[in-house]
Amino acid sequence: MRHYIKRFSAATKTNVFTYLLVIVSFATAQILQGAGVMSSSLKGQLVPICAYIVMAVSLNLTVGILGELSLGHAGFMSVGAFAGVVAAVSLENIVVIPEVRLALAIIVGAVFAALAGILIGIPVLRLRGDYLAIVTLAFGEIISNIINCLYVGLDSRGLHISVLTSANALGLDPSGQVIINGPVGASGTDKISSFTAGFILILITLVIVQNLIRSRTGRAILAVRDNRISAESVGINITKYKMIAFVVSAALAGAAGVLFALNINTIVPTKFNFNMSILILVFVVLGGLGNIWGSIIAAAVLTVLPEALRGFNNYRMLVYAIVLILIMLLTNSNQIKSFLSRMQSQSPAKGAEKV
Repeated sequence: MRHYIKRFSAATKTNVFTYLLVIVSFATAQILQGAGVMSSSLKGQLVPICAYIVMAVSLNLTVGILGELSLGHAGFMSVGAFAGVVAAVSLENIVVIPEVRLALAIIVGAVFAALAGILIGIPVLRLRGDYLAIVTLAFGEIISNIINCLYVGLDSRGLHISVLTSANALGLDPSGQVIINGPVGASGTDKISSFTAGFILILITLVIVQNLIRSRTGRAILAVRDNRISAESVGINITKYKMIAFVVSAALAGAAGVLFALNINTIVPTKFNFNMSILILVFVVLGGLGNIWGSIIAAAVLTVLPEALRGFNNYRMLVYAIVLILIMLLTNSNQIKSFLSRMQSQSPAKGAEKV
């Protein structure tokens, strides 16, 4: 048995560890729920934790694997969330099984977020560095403002969409239902998301991302990240592979948005603002760029931590900030060491010794 384990590559061992981490965490949470040990506040956080984990892993594909800084990831989450809500409400009388309706809504949300990723990626991915980060931030705000002006209703004649100033412009039948009501958002939707669905979505996300990284396409994406000029010199289409990573990341963010939106009765566009994008980016950075299991742990811990520190209300944010700093130091210790070694090699004293 030990002989076969030694034959596994480091990447395979890391992937197996990541799957085991998720499965063991899910089983532990289920056992705690069954025993009645888990608090009601933590139970309410289980589905959001799953959504945040999917968001962190998907953003890590763009930031850590592709090497491009995106600050508009919450925009794709909002596209998926509202598209999924519309799909779930529209299918309510057609698909009576909530789990099937949730799965279809997640697919719809992922497809619409992927389309948004393509539309945004065409102009954005030709930029690099700070310029790309600023433009993705702008697109995230644009998407939020568009949804803020969007009105969607459903009646016997089908869906009605308007971007006018009120839901009255939809022209619904008396029995019609307003699904998205502009800045008020979507309210009164059934809560069909579950922790089990979130667990399955995390596993699907891991399968997609890890297989993409280890595929020929993933190696091309890593080559683009490591040395753009060298990759282009050997015939790698830079824009194509950047677009693949960006669109897959957007689709997964849209799926996470559906899971998140269908866990609460009311969802508003302002929920997916710049602060949400920064929160997901914090998960990725603290977990380690390119480190998938690190993103999972960071998303789970940093989601639970503020609620766990509620008993220390006066010092909660202080303790939270200290924990963030400690995690950053621990997860980025190798980068810090390399930075210090470079600084020492460039110091005058070191140069004098060499002379």
